[in-house]
Amino acid sequence: MDTVVVEVPAATTGRSGGSPAGFVSGVSWGAVLGGAFVIGAIELILLALGAGFGLSSVSPWPSAGVTLTTFTVMTAIWFIVVQWISAGFGGYVAGRLRTRWTGLHTDEVYFRDTAQGVLAWAVAVVATAAFLAGAATMLTGGATAGATAGASQGAAQSNATGGGANAYYVDTLFRSDRTDAGAGAPDPRPEATRILTRAVAPGAEISTADRTYLAHLVALRTGVSQDEAQKRVDDTINSARQAADAARKAAAQFSLFTAFALLVGAFIAGVAGKIGGHHRDDLPAL
Repeated sequence: MDTVVVEVPAATTGRSGGSPAGFVSGVSWGAVLGGAFVIGAIELILLALGAGFGLSSVSPWPSAGVTLTTFTVMTAIWFIVVQWISAGFGGYVAGRLRTRWTGLHTDEVYFRDTAQGVLAWAVAVVATAAFLAGAATMLTGGATAGATAGASQGAAQSNATGGGANAYYVDTLFRSDRTDAGAGAPDPRPEATRILTRAVAPGAEISTADRTYLAHLVALRTGVSQDEAQKRVDDTINSARQAADAARKAAAQFSLFTAFALLVGAFIAGVAGKIGGHHRDDLPAL
């Protein structure tokens, strides 16, 4: 059949001052919100399930569990599956619960049902993003308050230990077998950390003066020769840059996987909304 004949609510038939069906919004927000809640709930269930599977596949023991590359691929695939399943159920609910109309061509009905599914997916995505942003803000606020309360102690500890993302690489610079290494002298790690952080910044390049000075600090602290200290500095800078580049690539891949998974979710939600509306309209005939 080319045209779906459906019922119209009393408010749309002109009775009691109602408007004609053509002037009534084609969006049923109740159905959209219902589908969005279904999407969010199923996402939480599947993400918790995936976290359990993922944690069980990672082992701290060498040569046990999956590799980091395999784990990343598994995570990306599971994220797509989560979007597929949750958007399918939520989109179907949004299309199936939408109010039926009269006097509409089948193509228009299909379009509205598809739009219902996509809207339910969009509401779920925006609500999830807002929730995550609010949680991050709350955690950041708590961390800021704690950091303010112990600012002096934290600053002293950071200066003493040379903390930061590059702390490990700085420690490798000053490894020594000397028992009196640096005895009575100020710890060079904080200054070395600042130099190394500047050297591995995106688009930055360590100057010859900084490289020579850093090698001098290493030689003075560890007792190795200047050439050995220079080699240690170069190796440490390369290792830190490789780690920073790996982190950048991982972030880029995660963003691409996320965008692709969300596009899959939008498509599935629209198709499911159309199927739900089709089932809704065919029920009287059955």
